Amino acid sequence: MADLFDSTPDKTPDDAPRPLADRLRPKTLAEVIGQDQVLGEDAPLGVMLASGSLGSLVFWGPPGVGKTTIARLLADETDLHFVQISAIFTGVPELRKVFEAAKHRRSNGQGTLLFVDEIHRFNKAQQDGFLPHMEDGTILLVGATTENPSFELNAALLSRAQVLVLERMPLADLELLTQRAEKELDRQLPLDGPAREALLQMADGDGRALLNLVEQVAAWKTDGKLNTEALTKRLMKRAAKYDKGGDEHYNLISALHKSVRGSDPDAALYWFARMLEGGEDPRYLARRITRMAVEDIGLGDPQAQAVCLQSWETYERLGSPEGELALAQALVYLALAPKSNAAYVAYKAARNAAKSTGSEPPPKHILNAPTSLMKDQGYGDGYAYDHDAEDGFSGQNYFPDAMKRPVLYQPVERGFERELKKRLDYFVKLRMRRN
Repeated sequence: MADLFDSTPDKTPDDAPRPLADRLRPKTLAEVIGQDQVLGEDAPLGVMLASGSLGSLVFWGPPGVGKTTIARLLADETDLHFVQISAIFTGVPELRKVFEAAKHRRSNGQGTLLFVDEIHRFNKAQQDGFLPHMEDGTILLVGATTENPSFELNAALLSRAQVLVLERMPLADLELLTQRAEKELDRQLPLDGPAREALLQMADGDGRALLNLVEQVAAWKTDGKLNTEALTKRLMKRAAKYDKGGDEHYNLISALHKSVRGSDPDAALYWFARMLEGGEDPRYLARRITRMAVEDIGLGDPQAQAVCLQSWETYERLGSPEGELALAQALVYLALAPKSNAAYVAYKAARNAAKSTGSEPPPKHILNAPTSLMKDQGYGDGYAYDHDAEDGFSGQNYFPDAMKRPVLYQPVERGFERELKKRLDYFVKLRMRRN
């Protein structure tokens, strides 16, 4: 009887048609192209294999970088039975069968490497179901995810597995993969140098996607070599990896925000364009751009918020694509504006001070006294009306009597806030003189 969930591939005739990606699947870890940060001699997997102490793992990385292949080869290297499941198609009943089969194998002296693709799609209860079988050695778990494990996987599971990051393939590795494909096909691709590089760019770091493209190009019957223009007419560029609700969304908005904060309008426009090309809602970008004005420009340039709100309103009136230009102009303005988070820092410090002082009341001299009882209690007694004071400034205390006066707002010497600092210093001197 066949072993339950046995993932050993069926025997196929040698002359059966097979996709190029399948034909080029590495037979050993040494044949894997790239991922040296994981597979190298001093890298995590290299060290584990050398010491004979392979533990449970989570591979985090984009599609087409070798997560499944490496897991299968790890099983070969460690003489473990390889079982592959997908979280998309596997429920609790199927998981129970997988664990029972692994227990049976273990009783016969055979360990099991369970590879779980898209492991982040399992809910908390399903993820918890792996824990006892990991702990007692029934399975060695290798999970694969394209999403950030910190957000998508349970802390209990993460504490029992090491997260290894697999990276999108750089052009140099894609070129090596292309050369390996040409050797397998026994012919060179009919492309000139620039067209060949354009083909690699089309794969967008995905090795599997590249091999599919190579297979298509190799099948063309052409006279001579094609240039980039001829290539792009025959092939559609692979859509850029962008998940509006996932990790890439947060990576790109972080890159956009930090480019503005770093006063780099070119980088800001690039990441803005990347998000739009990925299908991001311009309204989301308008909101985030306005947030940048509040958080990073602040009173360094009070006009920045108005520019953002006007660009947002312009987008709402014009729509796409013309309205997106208004948002781009706001981005350039923010990137070149003087930066200050002094008000933001002061606001957070004020919130902390408010929490720490609890229910301390305001000083009585700044309280209104609409009733005689309140007057008898001293409400409003001794209040100095600032408009009647010299320079329109009384210098009175407005903090709770029991609270030491804090320094919360500390403006920077940039932009408009330089003027605010002069005013603040002026009032500090007056207050010291009158108290």
